[in-house]
Amino acid sequence: MPSIANITIKMNDGTTNIVYAGVAPSSGDNSPAVWKATTVGSAPAHQPEFRLASREALKGAKRHLRSTYQYPQIATNTTTGLTSVVDRAAADTNWVFPKGMSQNDINEFVTQYANLLVSTLVKDCVKAGYSAS
Repeated sequence: MPSIANITIKMNDGTTNIVYAGVAPSSGDNSPAVWKATTVGSAPAHQPEFRLASREALKGAKRHLRSTYQYPQIATNTTTGLTSVVDRAAADTNWVFPKGMSQNDINEFVTQYANLLVSTLVKDCVKAGYSAS
């Protein structure tokens, strides 16, 4: 089982790094590990957050992992000067692996799916809010 660690990724400009700090490891099944971009915003509620939880599924025949990501929309009240979260963009992915599947097949599934998610076309579709036509 991997240990929690900080995750460094590229921002939208393709050159700037942002670090998602590992703020809470999973304490077992159904308990998510939590990463936050702690350098964003002036309060913890302003920080983008990624969670990953795992559990047994189908009476132990499969492993189920669920990842969620939330990116807050913050605004500053011009009268009071207070900054607050007004909404959140959110995404989630459910991963289900048959326990009898070979590690090689799992590796290919994970790598290909993750690479599809970060492909230019998929990113452009999601940014636009429309699938490819």
